[in-house]
Amino acid sequence: MASYATPITMTSDTGASPVASVAAGRGRIDSVDLLRGLIMVIMLLDHTRDFVHATGLTQDPTNMATTHPMLFFTRWITHFCAPIFVFLAGTSVYFQEMRGKPKRDLSKFLLTRGLWLVVVEFTVVRFLIFWTIDYGSFLGMMQVIWAIGWSMIVLAGLIHLPLRAVATFGIGMIVLHNFADSVTVAPFRGPDTPLPGFFGSLWIVLHQGGVFFPFGFPGPAALALYPLIPWIGVMAAGYTFGAIYRMAPDERKRWLTRAGLAMIAAFIILRALNVWDPQPWAVQRSAALTVCSFLNVNKYPPSFLFLLMTLGPAMLFLAYCDSVRASGLGSFFITYGRVPLFFYVLQWAAAKGIAFTLGMLTDKPVDYLFQSPGPAFSVSPQSGFSLGVVYAAWIAGVLLLYPLCRWFAGVKARRRDWWLSYI
Repeated sequence: MASYATPITMTSDTGASPVASVAAGRGRIDSVDLLRGLIMVIMLLDHTRDFVHATGLTQDPTNMATTHPMLFFTRWITHFCAPIFVFLAGTSVYFQEMRGKPKRDLSKFLLTRGLWLVVVEFTVVRFLIFWTIDYGSFLGMMQVIWAIGWSMIVLAGLIHLPLRAVATFGIGMIVLHNFADSVTVAPFRGPDTPLPGFFGSLWIVLHQGGVFFPFGFPGPAALALYPLIPWIGVMAAGYTFGAIYRMAPDERKRWLTRAGLAMIAAFIILRALNVWDPQPWAVQRSAALTVCSFLNVNKYPPSFLFLLMTLGPAMLFLAYCDSVRASGLGSFFITYGRVPLFFYVLQWAAAKGIAFTLGMLTDKPVDYLFQSPGPAFSVSPQSGFSLGVVYAAWIAGVLLLYPLCRWFAGVKARRRDWWLSYI
């Protein structure tokens, strides 16, 4: 990231250079929006599988003892979504700085938007996932919007440091956090076992993940599915990554290609050695499943290898699409990439709504769609559909949401209302 002041000659769809467009606040970098839009669409596949597939909520598709290659890769391809989503959220913050937004104003925005996203996670997103507002036994899941929210709050302070310091912080957290895996809190298994306590619960939220009781037991539980470490580091690294868009196109493309290849090579070598990941691979009952096991690295929390596996190909994608223009099929995905939070919220409604509609049309049980996690949660064996139906439902959901996203992207492009930056 050395040549930040190098002139940019690549033109965007507006006829200006990408950096000039970003600085003017009137244009966007299409390759970044294309990647973000693509992973948003893939994210809908994951949540459609959750609600529509026969074993979506009862079977782990990455369990080598029960999965099959098609089911595994339907889940595995969605592993790219969260890391790229969080990483590019940080990049978007740097682009705001490139537009000339003062750091003081940017810090205030990051703080308020971060808090807003945490609220959205426990209200809007929670309702769309569970279709219930009963908080008596379950507060909600701390997922990617929660992680982005707290990462923005931390980034509000980090942006005042030199860029190299922020990069060191972010990359250091990504690379080193697995050394803390040995520090664990005994999970709560019932009234006869001790609660984690304040510091135990804090460690669950920060790194370990899992269920805890913020207000004691008995009381509503919460599930820290996305512990904040290393997601805060991923956003910080994404913020510093934005600086490469000050490079000349050829230099930027070389940097992206080399970084992507280096990350993929590091993943293959380290994974082959079965190090740096709490989930080792092993030879399985077939060659295809052995490949699945090799790729089945730890997501909760994301290991160093998980982030190498997902962010490395993202770098190559950005290198390949560096000169992309908003046209044809590309513009279809770019539309989603320009309204990521709007799409994220709507895709929960689409995935669950389609599952409910299919269940009602085929006279299958749909009561599981109205339940919160807990001991009483159950799914009837007659519920759900095949993977083929899942893919058809996914495509239907993508097409259903396109007109809404296109409309809202147009609103954001035409208007400068302050509240639009929070959606």
